[in-house]
Amino acid sequence: MTLPTVVLVQILLPILLLLSAVRGKSPSCLSSSVREPARHGLVLTLFFRAGADAGGIGVNYGTRGTTLPPPADVARFLARDTLVDRVRLFDADPAVLQAFAGTGLAVDVTVPNGVVPRLVSLAFARRWVGENVAPYARATNISRLLVGNEVTTEANRTLLLALVPAMQNLHTALVAVSLHGRIKVSTTHSLGVLTTTEQPSAGRFRDGYDTAIVKPLLRFLRATGAPFMVNAYPFYGLTNDTLDFALFRVNAGVMDEGSGVVYSNMLDAQLDAVHSAIRRLGFGDVDIAVSETGWPSAGEDWEVGVGAELARDYNKKAIRHLGSGVGTPLMPNRTFEVSIFSLFDENLKPGPVSERNFGLFRGDMTPVYDAGIFTDPETVVPVSTKLTPAAGQGAAAAAGRRQWCVPKPAADEMMLQENIDFACGQEGVDCAAIRPGGVCYEPDTLQGHAAYAMNLYFQSNGQHAFDCDFGQTGVLTTADPSFGGCKFT
Repeated sequence: MTLPTVVLVQILLPILLLLSAVRGKSPSCLSSSVREPARHGLVLTLFFRAGADAGGIGVNYGTRGTTLPPPADVARFLARDTLVDRVRLFDADPAVLQAFAGTGLAVDVTVPNGVVPRLVSLAFARRWVGENVAPYARATNISRLLVGNEVTTEANRTLLLALVPAMQNLHTALVAVSLHGRIKVSTTHSLGVLTTTEQPSAGRFRDGYDTAIVKPLLRFLRATGAPFMVNAYPFYGLTNDTLDFALFRVNAGVMDEGSGVVYSNMLDAQLDAVHSAIRRLGFGDVDIAVSETGWPSAGEDWEVGVGAELARDYNKKAIRHLGSGVGTPLMPNRTFEVSIFSLFDENLKPGPVSERNFGLFRGDMTPVYDAGIFTDPETVVPVSTKLTPAAGQGAAAAAGRRQWCVPKPAADEMMLQENIDFACGQEGVDCAAIRPGGVCYEPDTLQGHAAYAMNLYFQSNGQHAFDCDFGQTGVLTTADPSFGGCKFT
């Protein structure tokens, strides 16, 4: 579901209107989050490939925590004690690539966003493959290179224009070392690549991105047999009215007026919106894979639906549903590759409490809950006893406790930059820590830098609630967002 940016993307508004009308409550937006491009970790993919080889389970293996076990221990645990059979890395860390050698787990290697523009040079692409792929490909089952993460929703023209040429050059580099037959090239997308749509059958890509970026990308995927990979999170944009719809529970269902189809869960609706957008460009035969989905086991007072039992229920049901062969209304009778986010809780992530609590396991490898991934079916795992404050008690919970100001997970990138500019321009607010070389500069993300700047402004101005408003993009938290040497005063 790390945190360069988290942008709330509204989709399927009429579905919520209908759902709200059925329940007699105010409408809200069915949406999905654009999670941060650079997670500085890895994702172990729950793998359900369409066709006869369907099967397997995986989880996100992020590394932004202070007490995580060594990669070799993680690889051994996953290969021996779980049903995981695919691993997605967020960089080409040699130690991690070596750790998965001989495990039989398929490995997807992500090229960091910062490297993508350099790959427009074929010489650089060949050198990158020669240094980061070829030396490990014999012992480690590298199966896919992912060029950046959520590049198609980055507000970076250079990065966008480099995406497809970079993918083409990496494929050419793989051909040169005879690895193109076993290693495919793709990239991941958030649902922010879609326009706001009224129903799944009307899904379409954002204007300007559709023909200039996405169409050439789809042409490449079709030619090489690689999937279109999407990060889909029913958790983001959730309301009490849509909780049953998001959790695969029994509900009244919602009708797509365009197709006449009644949807029983939010994830199907999101995937069909993506499929409709792809089909609209003439590439309906390109496979879709869910590169990320998940649910937090703990969160802030104002976050709807957080909790270990709900996280367990969503992940179990998502795995079962996408691997069942039922498919979705617009893509029936098929299975999907699906990645659950994440393997570990990661205490170094910035943002609200939920961002640090998507893990299936704690750092000592004890489970937060049982998502059904153990090889021993007799394994009994109690649901975590993490405490989640009751909804509506935010003010009471915060009484008498220290508070910090951080961006909401749905905050727009442009707004976050404006928040940084405003806060750092005020007298008495010293933002040196988030400038290059500063102790809080890394991770170099808008979300992380905005959290520091917004909190510094809030603390410097008397810690009033209105000093954390920032155009309704800020929120107060009682969880200290400090990490490593970066201290939020």
